[in-house]
Amino acid sequence: MARKKVISLPVSARRSWVKPDSVYSIRRQCRLAGVPRSGLYYKPVPETNENLLLMRLIDEQYMRHPEFGYPRMADWLLDQGHHVNQKRVARLMQRMGLQAITPGPHTSKPAPGHKVYPYLLRGVEIERVHQAWGTDITYIPMRHGFMYLSAVIDWYSRYVLSWELSNSLDSLFCIA
Repeated sequence: MARKKVISLPVSARRSWVKPDSVYSIRRQCRLAGVPRSGLYYKPVPETNENLLLMRLIDEQYMRHPEFGYPRMADWLLDQGHHVNQKRVARLMQRMGLQAITPGPHTSKPAPGHKVYPYLLRGVEIERVHQAWGTDITYIPMRHGFMYLSAVIDWYSRYVLSWELSNSLDSLFCIA
C-alpha cells in the first residue's frame, strides 16, 4: 500500500499551484498538490445586507455586554425587533470571533499557602516502559453539571494504566 505524503504548506498556497492552462489535467495537479478539486471551484457567498446589519448590532451589544453568549444575544435581538434564531446568531458570532466571557471552574488554582513542588523529571530522558507515569484530572461537561476523569498514563508507551470517573471532585476517586 502506498503511503500518502503529507505536505506542510497551507491549502491556500498549494491551491495556487494548480493552473488550468497547464500540460497536466486539473485532476492530476490537484492530486500532486494534495488539494481537493472541489476547493478550486468553490466561491464563497458574501453575507447578506441583513446579516451585516445583525453583525454590526451584535458587535455593538457585545462591546457593552461581553458576557452575552448567543442565547442572550438572540433574545436581545428579538427584543429589538429582529426575527432571528439562536443558530443564526451563533453562526454570526462565530464568524466574527466573538464568544461570551465567562469564568471557568478554576479547578487548577492553588490555594494560598500550599507548597509548590519542584518538577523532578526535568532533563530526564524517558527510554523504557514503566520508567515514568503521569496523572491528571479533567472535567467533562454534561447537561447537568460535570463528570470528573482521573487517569494514570505511562509516558513512554502512552498506555492508560488506570482511569476513574466520578460525579464529584473529592479525593477518594483519585486515590482509587
